[in-house]
Parts: sequence; C-alpha cells; structure tokens
Amino acid sequence: MSVSTPMLVTFVIYILGMVLIGFIAYRSTKNFDDYILGGRSLGSLVTALSAGASDMSGWLLMGLPGAIFLSGISESWIAIGLTAGAWLNWKIVAGRLRVQTEHHDNALTLPDFFSSRFEDRSKLLRVISAVVILIFFTIYCASGVVAGARLFESTFGMDYQTALWAGAAATILYTLVGGFLAVSWTDTVQASLMIFALILTPVIVIIAVGGLDDSLAVIEAKSMENLNMLKGLNFVAVISLLGWGLGYFGQPHILARFMAADSHRSIRTARRIGMTWMILCLAGAVAVGFFGIAYFQNHPEQAAGVSQNGERVFIELARILFNPWIAGILLSAILAAVMSTLSCQLLVCSSALTEDLYKGFLRKNASQKELVWVGRLMVLLIALIAIALAANPENRVLGLVSYAWAGFGAAFGPVVLFGVCWKRMTRNGALAGMVIGAATVLLWKQYGYAELYEIIPGFIFASIAIVVFSLLGRAPSVAAQQRFAAAEAEYHAK
Repeated sequence: MSVSTPMLVTFVIYILGMVLIGFIAYRSTKNFDDYILGGRSLGSLVTALSAGASDMSGWLLMGLPGAIFLSGISESWIAIGLTAGAWLNWKIVAGRLRVQTEHHDNALTLPDFFSSRFEDRSKLLRVISAVVILIFFTIYCASGVVAGARLFESTFGMDYQTALWAGAAATILYTLVGGFLAVSWTDTVQASLMIFALILTPVIVIIAVGGLDDSLAVIEAKSMENLNMLKGLNFVAVISLLGWGLGYFGQPHILARFMAADSHRSIRTARRIGMTWMILCLAGAVAVGFFGIAYFQNHPEQAAGVSQNGERVFIELARILFNPWIAGILLSAILAAVMSTLSCQLLVCSSALTEDLYKGFLRKNASQKELVWVGRLMVLLIALIAIALAANPENRVLGLVSYAWAGFGAAFGPVVLFGVCWKRMTRNGALAGMVIGAATVLLWKQYGYAELYEIIPGFIFASIAIVVFSLLGRAPSVAAQQRFAAAEAEYHAK
C-alpha cells in the first residue's frame, strides 16, 4: 500500500501537537497532586470533553461502527445503554464524588478514597482495589494499543508488530512527561476532532450513495434484517447490550475527571456539554457503520479491507471518500480516540502503583518529586506490558474492552454508587462488593450463561453483598458519618 504524503504529514503534525501539549503541561506540574489529578483545576468544558474522550477510545470509531456494519442497527442497543448509564453517572455520582473525595483526606485516587471513606486501617481495600485496577486496566490498555496498531497498519501498510510501537509511542511520551494536565488538555482537542469526524463522515457517505432514501433502499435490499432492532436478539441479549451502561459507575479513568473538576458546581454545565457530545458521537458512529453497509454494497470492488475486518469500516470510508488531507484529519480522530483513553488508563495504573502501593507501603515519606518520577516510570512499565499483551494480531478491540469494562463496572461501580449515596455503608460491605463483583465477572466469563453479559450478574451480586455485609456489621463511626454528612451538605448547598 502506498503511503499518502498528505495523510502522513497530517498524522505527524497531529502527534507533534499532542506531544507539545505534554511538554507545556510538564511546566505546570509542580507536585504529585498535579501529576495525578491536575490540582483539581479543570473547568466545565475540559471536564466534560476529557471525560468523554477518555471514555470512548478506539471502540467509538472502530468497534461500534464495525459491529453495526457486520450485524446491522441491532448493535445500537449498546449505544442506548451507554447513553443512559453516562447520564446517570453524571447526575448521581459526579458531583457527590468530587465533594466526598475532598472531605475524605483530599483523596487523589479511588483506592485512596475507599480507604479513607470506609476508615480501612488494614489497607486491605487499598490493596485489592489497586490490584483490580492493574489487572483490568492492563487489559484495557492493550485494547487501546490494538486499536492504534490497526490504524497504523491500515493507513500506512505497516506490519502489525511495527504498528504496535508506532501507535503507542506518542501517547506514552506525552503521558510520561505531562501527567494529568497533559492528558486532560489533549483530551479536549481530541474530543473536538472525534465529533468533527463522526458528524462529517456519515453525511459524505450518504451523499456518495445517492441520498438518504437511496442509502436506506440499498441497505434494505441487501437484507431487511439490517433495519431490525431485534435482529438475532432475544430478551437476554438486549438486556446484555443495555447493561453496558452499568459500567460507567466504576470506570476509574472517567471518575478521575469528576474528582479533578474545579468545583462540584462545574459538574452541571459539564454534564450538559458531555452528554451532548456523547449523543452526537454515538449517533455518528452508528451512522458510519450503518450507511457503510450501503456504500460497500454498491462498491464491492472497494470492500477488501472491510471484508477482512469489519472494524476498519471508518478507516476505509475515510481513505476512499475524502481528499488525502481531510482523510488524514479524519483518521487522526481514531488516533485521538485511542490516545485519549490509553493515556488516561496509563495514568490511573501509574497512580495505583505509585500512590496506593509504592507510597502506601514502601516509601510513606517519599518526596513529591520522587513520587512524580516513580509515576512516570510506572506509566512506562504498564505501557510495555500492554504492548506485550496486544502482540497477538487476532485481537479484536470490542472483545478486550467488554471484558475490562465489565470488570471495573462490577468491582467498583456498586462500591462507588453506594459509597457516595449511603452513609451506612461499611468497610466490610465495600470489600465484599469489590471482591464478589470482580470474581463474578471472572467466573461468569469462563463458566456462566454466555448470552448474559457478565457485568449484569457482577453488578447485582456486588450490590447485594454491599447491603448485606454493611447491615450485618457495626455501623460506621460517628466521625465517618459526620464527614459523609458534611460532604452531602456541601453538595446540596446552593
């Protein structure tokens, strides 16, 4: 495959821009609080777009359009579930978590928050939650590396192993150098690029096919089933797809954005911006896959790429339909999606290793400068492990993401949700919920009822465990209940 010079130039300019932002953020990073949480200084716009970009990853431009392209509109149940889950997360959790983390020893990470909120002097909660983060985020990071490799492989004709390193290198560099501020600022640019690509591309595809009516007629002629929201789905399958929305309550990289907002009062505006962005992006991703069916049905001679891998539908449409300069910008949106999520995940893994394990157990009196450099070293370590896990070229982005998403959703989701809403929750309830949620996902994946997405039983069993173990044990201390009440009062204050 010949490499288009305009496309290559666009990619290089984009990557250099992101790295430059990383070095600018480096100058604003004075201590570990800045490196991990940006000094809690994010405004509404950056909070919203950073949460959205860190959430969606390469799945938005590759996994979801690919699923729609291969199976039809029935795969859009995932998008519906995600939209509902994200809105509830913004509405119920975001503002409360921002206030609660500040009232509980200014917690910088989720394990930090759990440990303080539930007065866990044994540090068991901190260790288990850090281990859960490392296990599932390393898998999640691998999915980002796979998506980046697929992009470089398709665009520049690289072999898969070279593409792995090319796709990951820039993300590792700006995360390593700039920390949370670099990740959040680049996320804002990347979110803007993603929404531009996902609105423009389906419009051009529809025009290329001959208009909306002609596009729908071609899709219908190929198979009426492509228009059927229940194609091949029973009740359990629909519930499983909608169940993706439960994952939002437990995703550390999204929750970190809420914790980093400059005030809980910024959350309301951020919610409106974030949800508008999300709905437009998901609708665009569904439209790319759906109308891609019509385009490649009319042009089978150009369908070799998507025939090999349906997740390349956005890449192929961008390359075929657009001027190489515009195509370069559109394909940079995939890189943006990959980089934005991978960088957040690397940073959360780094914080778990540095704040919750290294500082928590090995070097309690470590200096701020030492912690920042250990954090950078941990970013590099996790990135190398993720690249090793992604080395299998048969990996599929959506499969890796679904496993990690379920793991976090079930292990942390109920703990976070009950933790910010129920003052009677105890340490034993949190421990039971976390362990049972994570174990259910792992076991259900291996031995369970395959049609039911493992996040649903994991979330249900973890919630039951939290309530039962909390009520069976001694009530939280008076001090813990007072801290919770003070945070609630601040959250509700005008």
